[in-house]
Amino acid sequence: SRESAFVHAISSAGVVFAITRACSQGELKSCSCDPKKKGSAKDSKGHFDWGGCSDNIDYGVKFARAFVDAKERKGKDARALMNLHNNRAGRKAVKRFLKQECKCHGVSGSCTLRTCWLAMADFRKTGDYLWKKYNGAIQVVMNQDGTGFTVANKRFKKPTKNDLVYFESSPDYCIRDRDVGSLGTAGRVCNQTSRGMDSCEVMCCGRGYDTSRVSRMTKCECKFHWCCAVRCQDCLEVVDVHTCKAPKSAGWISRT
Repeated sequence: SRESAFVHAISSAGVVFAITRACSQGELKSCSCDPKKKGSAKDSKGHFDWGGCSDNIDYGVKFARAFVDAKERKGKDARALMNLHNNRAGRKAVKRFLKQECKCHGVSGSCTLRTCWLAMADFRKTGDYLWKKYNGAIQVVMNQDGTGFTVANKRFKKPTKNDLVYFESSPDYCIRDRDVGSLGTAGRVCNQTSRGMDSCEVMCCGRGYDTSRVSRMTKCECKFHWCCAVRCQDCLEVVDVHTCKAPKSAGWISRT
């Protein structure tokens, strides 16, 4: 399904990000900063020198390809081919947001000389990008020779290497179904004031929700004390918790 496509892509991207970051921070003996970013180079602003520690994303991608794709490469079926495609899309997403950062050197901060390095963007950018790809994921079928995909609906464009692909339509996640791995949304906590995916209207699939009042301890009246500590008091807070109702025909008993 498109959900499994997203899981494969974001997991593969996470491995790239974690390994690359570990290389830059000197936590791995097998890699370090990008060894290719040395000497002088030129961009739209002029000449600069490579310096600092450029993220070695090529090593991260290489490691993730070997580690994450290992299981899928043993298979020759449609699922393995689909997972390999989505794994690669996740790796490419991290590399997409690699950015050049520079520091100026000179009198009063003038850019007489510039030192630059390549750095990964915050992983949130990769996640947001893959979330958009999830929403625009393309349903595909295997081609006749079993080596690639064709779109299931001819009205849609052919997927690129950056797109997520899936074979099967998503199950109904509103209702519990062990066969497809859906836990349903009965008993899920929802946000009464939200208009997003976590809203009670969306989360509860139109079944409505129950409201209960609960007490919980929170940190309050926090103050900074010189030097250097923040001390807080424990406060008892009473809040309303909203949980989705169970389907009437499903025989559910809400845990709340």
